[in-house]
Amino acid sequence: MMVDLTHVDTWLFDLDNTLYPAETQFMGLIEGRMTDFVERFTGLPREEARALQKKYYLEHGTTLAGLMTYHGMDPAQFLEEVHDVSMENLVPDQALHDAIAVLPGRRLVFTNGSLGHAERVLGHLGLRELFEDVFAIETADYIPKPSLATFDKITKLHAIDPPTTAFFEDSEKNLVPAARLGMTTVLVGAHAAASTSEHVHHRTNDLAGFLSSARLKGSDQ
Repeated sequence: MMVDLTHVDTWLFDLDNTLYPAETQFMGLIEGRMTDFVERFTGLPREEARALQKKYYLEHGTTLAGLMTYHGMDPAQFLEEVHDVSMENLVPDQALHDAIAVLPGRRLVFTNGSLGHAERVLGHLGLRELFEDVFAIETADYIPKPSLATFDKITKLHAIDPPTTAFFEDSEKNLVPAARLGMTTVLVGAHAAASTSEHVHHRTNDLAGFLSSARLKGSDQ
């Protein structure tokens, strides 16, 4: 069934596990670095550090936000250290590049990762040229998605009109505020088909295929 996206002229994309498959396990490398950092920073045994890392992620949207809230941590060192991982598992996807390249209107990356991380990954994947800007965790004053304040900030900063915006994410919870604002939401990943959330409008495990088969503004499809 062809998806009608002819109303969309602003395209928001999450980065990690969205613009590349979660199956690459790239985020697993980053999560391992986060555990290393939390273990060293708190002095906790590794399993307790891992549990605290997950607790902060679930309660605050990112491990970083929890560390800043409860430990007064400076985020710069954390962001630099945890994102310093090999990208050998990330393979450029020409089909995805081509599908994004023809999307009519503005294209933005909206990530809870750092700006440096986003630039590095997008550059490696050959996608950076396709996006007008990157809204990263620094831009959000370190307040991660799904905070409504952060959605409010990106919409104001880029003069985004939610009813004409589509947001692509691998995290169901991050689509909730987007849907409430009036954006069209697309859950991406192998887990997407199982989602029953009312805040998820479309689901796909093949982002390139989804985009290339959709009806777009100005298309003859």
